[in-house]
Amino acid sequence: MRAVVQRVLSARVTVDDEATGEIGTGLLVYLGITHTDGPAEVTWMSRKVWDLRILRDERSASDVGAPILVVSQFTLYGDARKGRRPTWQAAAPGEVSEPLYASYCAELRQLGARVEEGLFGAGMRVESVNDGPFTVLLER
Repeated sequence: MRAVVQRVLSARVTVDDEATGEIGTGLLVYLGITHTDGPAEVTWMSRKVWDLRILRDERSASDVGAPILVVSQFTLYGDARKGRRPTWQAAAPGEVSEPLYASYCAELRQLGARVEEGLFGAGMRVESVNDGPFTVLLER
């Protein structure tokens, strides 16, 4: 499981010009899922993001109750080392990754996070105003 976590002043996801998720100051998480991911990776990643001290004054989302916007991002497993066209073979197919994505969002909520979401598998437009910019790559 991979996540790109950005500290943002605001972030919004739209599908067909309709907002599916929107937050103010908080975290924008792009979540990628691979074939070997399961419940252990979901638990680890949700706790890691919730407790990660990357907000201002070295605070975490759990410290300040910051919202989290989660966007599915299979391209985090793209491999462009050969040729000019990336391969997506390491990304789990939708029937595997969609339930894990839903489980990840649910686990964050269970930890106490206010979670907004993109629409899994949709062509999304993601707009964000980064705070910093500050971006961290997490992998489990």
